[in-house]
Amino acid sequence: MALISRRAVLAAGGTLAAASWPRKLRAQETLHDLATSLVRADPPKPAPDIVFLDAQGQKHHLSEFRGHGMVVNLWATWCAPCVAEMPSLAVLSKAVAPADIAVLPLSADHGGVTAVTAFFRKHDITGLPVLLDPDGDAERAFNVPGIPSSFIIDKAGMVRGRLEGPADWSSPAAIALVRQLAGA
Repeated sequence: MALISRRAVLAAGGTLAAASWPRKLRAQETLHDLATSLVRADPPKPAPDIVFLDAQGQKHHLSEFRGHGMVVNLWATWCAPCVAEMPSLAVLSKAVAPADIAVLPLSADHGGVTAVTAFFRKHDITGLPVLLDPDGDAERAFNVPGIPSSFIIDKAGMVRGRLEGPADWSSPAAIALVRQLAGA
């Protein structure tokens, strides 16, 4: 099985071009502060072993990333709040890759790889892998009411925090919080 390597995901974060800082948001696309919006899991619970697809159509299990911190983001190209937060997730990916934390954006787009790749190109999103959840299995497994929804998972595979709605993942405080929770 061709494994989407953790190294490839982490390396993608390290290739973020300096020019891809988050674009200026319109008023209706306001991003929440992660530190005040994140709901911490107390006690942490095991992350579901969801299955998702990579850009080549290969199936992967979330458990393949156990031993590495993760930020799992459920999103879609047609979701305005998702679109607003995606540039900041790309910045986060670059910032946390050296700490062995992978950002895994799972797209619910039925247009698949073509839709996500075109979106990344149009919005100059680099440093994030193209990952797909076309049937919404991750949404059901994580029991989310909608997207965007994000989960911070530590190296032991435990969900340490949950966020429903868009956030600014690129602030120094957000990056530090992700490192603290996912690096545990």
